[in-house]
Amino acid sequence: MGDGIFRLVGGTLALLAMMAVPSAAHHSFAMFDGEREIELAGTVREFQWANPHTWVQLDVTANGRSTMWSIEGRSPNVLARRGWNRLTLRPGDRVTLTVHPLKDGRPGGAIISVRFADGRVLNADTPTAVDTNEEGPR
Repeated sequence: MGDGIFRLVGGTLALLAMMAVPSAAHHSFAMFDGEREIELAGTVREFQWANPHTWVQLDVTANGRSTMWSIEGRSPNVLARRGWNRLTLRPGDRVTLTVHPLKDGRPGGAIISVRFADGRVLNADTPTAVDTNEEGPR
């Protein structure tokens, strides 16, 4: 009887210990073509300043046809250290985004930088600014 209680208590403690460890899981950015960079000139539909990753919805018009691109960015924490904030991109802003496109050709990518109409550029991911311990598209 005593042996069964020790197993039960030991098993319960082991389960609780595993649940207390924070998860380090993070999704892969393998879906982006890190070898290619493309520029997308368009109008910001929405900028989502949220964890774990920011998102830009950009309307891009080419050949008379408008396509919405979903562009994934780094976390607000990482972007804030590069000069971004929740109001950096506003609906209606005309910008040019440099992105690593999706490998499958769908209209999406990972943001590298944004160029504003006044010529100002904010980086989201550059070799000189990237801390190898930071998360996000590279």
